[in-house]
Amino acid sequence: MFASRLAPILARHGIHYGWVMVALTFLTMLSTAAAMGSPGVFIDPLHGEFGWATSEISGPLGLRFALYGLIAPFAGALILRYGVRQVVTFSVLLILAGLAFSTQMTALWQLWASWGILLGLAAGMTAMVLGATVASRWFTARRGLVVGMLTAANATGQLIMLPLAAWVAQTYGWRSALLPAVAMLTVSLVLVLLFGADHPGALNMAAYGETAVVAPPPRSAKGAVRTSLAALAEGARYPLFWVLAFTFFICGLSTGGLIQTHFIPLCHDYGIPNVEAAYVLAIIGGFDFIGTIASGWLSDRYDNRWLLFWYYGLRGLSLILLPYSGFTFFGLMIFGVFYGLDWVATVPPTVRLAASGFGREKAPLMFGWIFASHQIGSASAAIGAGMSRDALASYLPAFFVAGMACLLASALVIAVRRPANTPVRA
Repeated sequence: MFASRLAPILARHGIHYGWVMVALTFLTMLSTAAAMGSPGVFIDPLHGEFGWATSEISGPLGLRFALYGLIAPFAGALILRYGVRQVVTFSVLLILAGLAFSTQMTALWQLWASWGILLGLAAGMTAMVLGATVASRWFTARRGLVVGMLTAANATGQLIMLPLAAWVAQTYGWRSALLPAVAMLTVSLVLVLLFGADHPGALNMAAYGETAVVAPPPRSAKGAVRTSLAALAEGARYPLFWVLAFTFFICGLSTGGLIQTHFIPLCHDYGIPNVEAAYVLAIIGGFDFIGTIASGWLSDRYDNRWLLFWYYGLRGLSLILLPYSGFTFFGLMIFGVFYGLDWVATVPPTVRLAASGFGREKAPLMFGWIFASHQIGSASAAIGAGMSRDALASYLPAFFVAGMACLLASALVIAVRRPANTPVRA
């Protein structure tokens, strides 16, 4: 609404409007991720109120992760057809509806419908693909840094609000703990409606790092399903696509579905209160913010395959060594710092490899499918770790499996041929 008026004012002061879009997208992804991550602190309260087993609660949370990723390729196509502002608006309103519905639930199927289906589908529309789209449209220079910033918003948002949510849930009940996420979502929606823009060409601007103004591409007349499946069919012909998809599956297996969903109940098994465990997750989120932005900076300068080699290898070691922390608060703090720096540092080099391999215009669609694989990994971990807890009375086997899988990903990614136009320094 006000973008066309604000852009020339900022330009006169040397500020490219792309940075406004980064700020709006950052806040949107932070808000939707906070809503996405909040259910992680509610497993014990739901068990106490409704008597549902951990595996029963883990099922809807696993579906949430799967749909969060599976909608991503179609979200990219929806953005091409309807624009950023319209997709963000629809997504945020759907998340708010899902959260409101969940406060009234009394049966397990309602948990599946609200946190499983509505939250998974809606949050997936404003996840990594939105960040990749904004970065590729608005930036040529500094693109890796922008991807790192927006990735950090998504990952950090899923963790940074957990101490507050855990405290509110413990003090006032889990329904009240949804209010901070609702407030953030409302603010981000209003700002996007007021200041959001779909493309620099719509403001008669060049992308950051370029001089020529490129007209916005015509809105795609093809259906989202057709566009997304065509991208999948094309990507499936290349080994790079499969390597990135499989290693990103392992990335999801070792992050959101495992740590975000089950870390607090794991700590509870060892006598650590929920609020203290949530602080450890917040530490992971805070150091993830540093690590992911640094990863974006590094991905502009170094061979992205070697970056992924180190990220996956170090993450695997941290998960395998977690039981040796003694589950003291100090030991978990050390784990939080080390693991947090690597939480989703894998995203910027993965996005750059996809862009180098498939081109700037196709990269968001390809990355959508790669991200879908990530979330299937998250769903597998969310469900599998819950089953491990019920069947073996321990989460630790799931953490060990995830750590070994990361070591496999580390070896696999370095074997792929370096795509053209990627940094060559190792």
